[in-house]
Amino acid sequence: MKPLSIGQVAHRAGIGVETVRFYERQGLIEEPPRSGAGYREYPETIVSRIRFIKRAKELGFTLKEIKELLSLRLDPTTTCADVKSRAEAKIVDIDARIRSLQRMKKALVNLTAACSGRGTSSECPILDALDQEEKT
Repeated sequence: MKPLSIGQVAHRAGIGVETVRFYERQGLIEEPPRSGAGYREYPETIVSRIRFIKRAKELGFTLKEIKELLSLRLDPTTTCADVKSRAEAKIVDIDARIRSLQRMKKALVNLTAACSGRGTSSECPILDALDQEEKT
C-alpha cells in the first residue's frame, strides 16, 4: 500500500490538515514516519482511526475519553462490559448536562418574560439580573 500524505488523510477522513496534526500532538494517532523529503507518510489505516475519533466526538466523548477508548481496543484483556460501562458513564454525564441546560433555559425564559423590550438598556431587567451578586 502506498502511504498517504497528510492532505490525503484529511480529505478521506473529512477533517482539516490541522486537525490531523492536533490529533498527533494529543496522542490520538501515532506520528507517522517521514519521507526523505520530510513529509509525513501515513498508513491507510489511519483514516479509519480518525473516523472512529470523529464518531466518538459526535457522541459526546472528550478527547481524553476517546484516547481511553482507543487504548481499550488495543488491550487484549478488555471486555465488552468495560466498554459498555464507559458508554453508560457518558450517558449519565450527558443527562447531567441536559438538566443543567434545562435550568439555564428556564432562567433565561423567566428573565426574558420579565423584560418588555422597551426602554433603555440601563432599565433592562435582564441586564439588572445579570448584574446582581449571587445570593448564597
